[in-house]
Amino acid sequence: MRHFSFSILAMILSSASHAQAPSAAPSSAAPRNAITLYGGYRAGGSFSEQDTGNTIDVKDSGAASLAVDIGIDPQRQVQIFLSHQSTHMDFSKVAAPKSSALGESRLPLTVDYLHVGGTYFYEGTIGTGPYVVGGIGASIFQLDGPGYGQEVFPSINLGLGYQWMFARHLAVRLEGRVYGNLLKGSGGMFCSGGCVVSIQGNSLGQAEALLGISLPF
Repeated sequence: MRHFSFSILAMILSSASHAQAPSAAPSSAAPRNAITLYGGYRAGGSFSEQDTGNTIDVKDSGAASLAVDIGIDPQRQVQIFLSHQSTHMDFSKVAAPKSSALGESRLPLTVDYLHVGGTYFYEGTIGTGPYVVGGIGASIFQLDGPGYGQEVFPSINLGLGYQWMFARHLAVRLEGRVYGNLLKGSGGMFCSGGCVVSIQGNSLGQAEALLGISLPF
């Protein structure tokens, strides 16, 4: 998945470079492209136990993200967004019998998003000011424990942000994003055989506050 993601980024950057080459902007023009590294804090999300309906929570934790923005006009950018969260699922509310495989009623969980979308600076040109952001793609949930494994879900994100330019090639972004995941609905999610608890759900939402260092070019 990582190789696939980086291949997509390379193709988009290459295409953007060729598209801009014939009509290169003067050196005084503001950069419309950017690479942004984010640190964030993500909250929310829960599944349920199939038999009892009791909640299995995804615990709040930090997350790291990378965004590549390619300008398509003075106000809009196409965005490739990659994000990674390392957290755990809390089984303490589940009435089903526990086993030592669940440790202290929790299992490590990683959540990865790969989305394609865009940004829109609605009060002016790309640079300083407020913008809306969004994307659609896939999320990968990896539950690490005996009998459990990986699930891939369709997902979206929507957000609102503000960017401050400190230099021609340095900016800071402050964002809030929400994520929506469409789950399978039936039980047995993540189960690769011998699962102690049968997990199900129809949808999962998360919310995140992000602070990013952006490098316009």
